[in-house]
Amino acid sequence: MAFPVIGVTTSNGTHLGHDAIILMRAYVQALTEAGGVPVLIPCGLTTESWRSLYECLDGILFSGGGDISIGRFGGQPHEKIRPADNARDEVEFALVEAAVSDRKPFLGICRGFQVINVALGGTLYTHIKDQMPNAIQHKYSSRTRRAYFAHVVDVAAGTRLADILGETKISVNSMHHQGAKDIAAALKPAAYAPDGLVEAVELPDHPFGVAVQWHPECLPDQPSTRRLFRAFVEAADDDHKR
Repeated sequence: MAFPVIGVTTSNGTHLGHDAIILMRAYVQALTEAGGVPVLIPCGLTTESWRSLYECLDGILFSGGGDISIGRFGGQPHEKIRPADNARDEVEFALVEAAVSDRKPFLGICRGFQVINVALGGTLYTHIKDQMPNAIQHKYSSRTRRAYFAHVVDVAAGTRLADILGETKISVNSMHHQGAKDIAAALKPAAYAPDGLVEAVELPDHPFGVAVQWHPECLPDQPSTRRLFRAFVEAADDDHKR
């Protein structure tokens, strides 16, 4: 029996003082438990390399990580912006365009949610706290509170996300200082934080194009989390069988 192969984007970092490719194990566990086979997508691949890998994938998970270069969306400079990883931006933006064009299933998480929005023409608050009126706290320590329920999100009834999650109000974690400002015209908002910030989007008429601002991979005991990853892997499996 062949299982769907899911590419997962990664971060550049260091380990014991050496350059390293970094990905939290939680992504791998979530995909594996849902029936997928995760394959890491390194940053900095040449166009020929990522295209060769892309052809072997049944779906793509755009993972969390650092800030996107503000040059990609005309963002407002802010002292809290972390240095951008241009190599990661380049590969991920190209992968979004390919997955949308080829109708390959994809799921975006946190940074991945933002990458998908910007790649399709949207913009971001580069520091929510100082730029969005009446914003609640969205940035909680990623080291100690990855499973902390920071706030609820209201999932819009009638959306694909609502059908997948089986709920229209769920509690989520929150570890981002940036967020969606203008939503790309091709995307449909699917969930909102209490302050009105868009927390999820979906791509209509696509086999599976969903992105969320929270980190469901860190909430494995939440039924809605399991349903989300299962639905994504099932869509990738359908792609695999085509």
